[in-house]
Amino acid sequence: MPNQKITPFLWFDHQAEEAANFYASIFPDSKVIKVVRYGEAGPGPAGSAMTVEFELQGQKFVGLNGGPHFKFTEAISFVVNCETQEEVDRYWEKLSAGGSEVQCGWLKDQFGLSWQIVPTALPKLLSDPDPVKAGRVMKAMMTMKKIDIRGLEQAYHNV
Repeated sequence: MPNQKITPFLWFDHQAEEAANFYASIFPDSKVIKVVRYGEAGPGPAGSAMTVEFELQGQKFVGLNGGPHFKFTEAISFVVNCETQEEVDRYWEKLSAGGSEVQCGWLKDQFGLSWQIVPTALPKLLSDPDPVKAGRVMKAMMTMKKIDIRGLEQAYHNV
C-alpha cells in the first residue's frame, strides 16, 4: 500500500495509545499499526508510548504523547459521514462516552478531540435550491445536539 501523502498527527498528553485503541474499537476495518516507545533517553518514561500509528477505515493517523503543552480545540474536528440514523446513534454514543455532547452534531470525546457526526442527508437538505426548505432544516439542526434525520426531514417538509 502506498504511503499516505498527508497524515493527521495528534498531540496527546500521555493517552495516545489508549486513544488509538479506543478509536480502532469504534470504526470497522481499523487497527493500531505500530507503537514506538520511549527509551531510557526519554523525554517520556522508558517503555511508555511515544508515537502510535493507527488506521481508521483506511485513513492513517499518528498520535504523539508529547505532554500537557498543547490541547485539542474545536478548530480541528473529524467528520463521520453516516448513511442512517442507526449509524449516527452508534458513533454518537461511542465517541461521546466520557466526553461531552455539544451542538449541531458536534461532540468532544474523552480525550478532548472534536468530532462531527453528520448524516449524509444533512448537506443534501441544506443545499436544496428552495431557501425556505433549507432554512427550516438549518433552524431545526440548530436546536439539536445529536442530529435526528427524521427531525430534519420533518422540518424540510414542514410537518
